[in-house]
Amino acid sequence: MEEHTGLTHIYYGDGQGKTTAAFGLAFRCTGCGYRVVIAQFLKSRKTGEVTAAERFPEMRVLRSHPLTKFTFQMNDEERVEVAKNCEALFEDAVALTSDGSVRLLVLDEVIDACAYGLLPMERLMRFLAARPTGLEVAMTGHSLPVELAELADYVSEIKAQKHPYEKGINARHGIEY
Repeated sequence: MEEHTGLTHIYYGDGQGKTTAAFGLAFRCTGCGYRVVIAQFLKSRKTGEVTAAERFPEMRVLRSHPLTKFTFQMNDEERVEVAKNCEALFEDAVALTSDGSVRLLVLDEVIDACAYGLLPMERLMRFLAARPTGLEVAMTGHSLPVELAELADYVSEIKAQKHPYEKGINARHGIEY
């Protein structure tokens, strides 16, 4: 792979579109002929982005084991199991990038996994500091931890001003997922 500077992107906030922005970056990167790995934490439902990504051999999507509850609804035993899954998913993603052939790694909802104590923030920070030269990393989540804000090259806040959910309109297939 030609030499590139690997930068760090963060898409965060309470608005709709963080995952869509990260996938857009992934599609752009793939469209330019590069390999991409996407790891989705705390998500297991089939979405349009995942279905589209699976059509490209240069794009590899790793997903959480099926989740049946939101994290705030889980008991301690369920949280321990989800934490094990998050750590395994992270390790799988890291392993796929270790040979330097991947240009972009998307860690979707990794910030939330860290915020909920399901993946140690220190583990993420160690990886970011030691990642292969040229590996671009994009992360999403609802918050912006100080340590990630200081490290990031791009920080984009996605802020909800108005959302159809406020009117009782649920997420729609092909639009929100």
